[in-house]
Amino acid sequence: MPFRPAVLGLFLLFLSASATLQARQMQAQTLPRQAAIASANAYATDAGLEVLSRGGNAFDAAVAVSATLGLVEPESSGLGGGGLMLLHLADGDREVFIDARERAPLAATRDMYLDENGQVRPKSSVDGPLAAAIPGLPEGLAHLSGRYGKVPLSVSLEPAIRLAREGWVMNAKTAQVLPWRSEVLFRSPGARALFSRNGKPVEAGQVLKNPDYARTLERLAREGRDGFYAGRMARRLVDGVRRAGGIWTLEDLAQYRVIEREPLRFTHRGFRLVTAPPPSSGGVALAEMLNILSGYDYPTLRPAVRIHLVVEAMRRAYRDRAQFLGDPDFVDVPLARMMSPDFAAGLRASIHPHRATPSRLLPPVGPAQERPDTTHFSIVDTEGNLIAVTQTVNLTFGNAFVVPGTGFVLNNEMDDFSAAPGVPNAFGLIGDKANEIAPGKRPLSSMTPTFLSDGERTAAIGTPGGSRIITMVLLGLMDLMDGGSAQAAADRPRYHHQYLPDEIQIEPGALAGDVVAELESMGHAVKESDSTWGNMQVVLWNRRSGEVEAGSDGRWKSVGKGAVGAPAAIYR
Repeated sequence: MPFRPAVLGLFLLFLSASATLQARQMQAQTLPRQAAIASANAYATDAGLEVLSRGGNAFDAAVAVSATLGLVEPESSGLGGGGLMLLHLADGDREVFIDARERAPLAATRDMYLDENGQVRPKSSVDGPLAAAIPGLPEGLAHLSGRYGKVPLSVSLEPAIRLAREGWVMNAKTAQVLPWRSEVLFRSPGARALFSRNGKPVEAGQVLKNPDYARTLERLAREGRDGFYAGRMARRLVDGVRRAGGIWTLEDLAQYRVIEREPLRFTHRGFRLVTAPPPSSGGVALAEMLNILSGYDYPTLRPAVRIHLVVEAMRRAYRDRAQFLGDPDFVDVPLARMMSPDFAAGLRASIHPHRATPSRLLPPVGPAQERPDTTHFSIVDTEGNLIAVTQTVNLTFGNAFVVPGTGFVLNNEMDDFSAAPGVPNAFGLIGDKANEIAPGKRPLSSMTPTFLSDGERTAAIGTPGGSRIITMVLLGLMDLMDGGSAQAAADRPRYHHQYLPDEIQIEPGALAGDVVAELESMGHAVKESDSTWGNMQVVLWNRRSGEVEAGSDGRWKSVGKGAVGAPAAIYR
């Protein structure tokens, strides 16, 4: 017998109320039992856990982790650079994306790195103050704390301030990469004071202190964003940069603001993904690659065929990255088209199931690598807040220049612009007009902080690694979708293709010999790297059990730290 309209309405209302109550009860039952933090340095992980123990939430902990990484891992990130922050707010069950990416100075010009013959001047966008964009991380930290944190900024910055004054032990990772840049670093008196002892690079195991960094953070804690972008600090930065040949102005610093943008959202294999929008290229490329792969039952295929299809998806996404992506405040980025399943279907149709597609046969980009620096951390707290942050100064130790008295290196993010159409940057990535230099513009990034959820498990994931960031996140996500743990996703062997050069790059021993032979028989060039890459950090929350995991990349096992609950020891 059919329901009468009134009865049907009451019944539906009852169902809706019951479902809402059940959802609330389920949420209460499945909140994380403990907090979890995975970062590239144990000091930073412990700083975040300390702030959580003092009443902070995941976003306060993120400020602590970020500021500490800038101190103890200066080759990868810091106050002189920028970052991208992906937040999940338990209150309201929503996501926010904070763009703290650097901006080109207002005096920047499209051809500022070209000589009189129109050729790019070597190292001009890499070394020294002319390579520096306006930093975004200091305002990013103030904004994150003020809008989403629970404790004052001074509380979140206190662990890093204390560590800068009392000292920390130089780790093996920083010591290993320091000689790569020491020649350029030592041209800068400010950098030489930080990174040398008796005229030689500091070594692993030495205790370092950085009182200038402590004073910079204290000013930021006391005055908020104006403690960096106005007043004495702003004048110090501008004077130091201009004396050394840069083009910063006080107006550049005064105008800088972080931007809150809508994250990108899409689904794959029943999983919901939330990821970074432009000026990151990572989220768009992830969507394009996974949409292409959705046309195959790739988890069931033998390894070589699966890798072949994944690589062909990578090839096409990186080709489109080069042509279409840039700062969305300056160029019209065709997001809807690039993320469309129909667009992916057209790209999929060009893939031969058993033969490589030479990149030269794809539409060209213009007249025709990011270093493994940058850093990432992931956090979940006991309220169910999550944050994934990727931050950087670009190349190792940024532009290798320190304004005396500040305590941090400046970035060389201007190299992430396209200096000329089709000309590769330091990471081998090419670009076109969408990413050309313009005053106030933000350079295209590969940083890809991402959330993955299927209703039972929720993960926050990201990694450094330059042009390889996107493909590393892709492989980590695929591992999680297959049921892998946080640590397994962080440790997974890696391979990469970025359109040009036309080769599959693999970590040492990442693929078995017979798999490599089969890929080569399909027409792929396979090149094994002489070292591993990336430094992935993953946290995983099981919403049914409330259990959490923290996976910190085993490639730097002695330096990074994934931890659940209280820190092993607070460094006092």
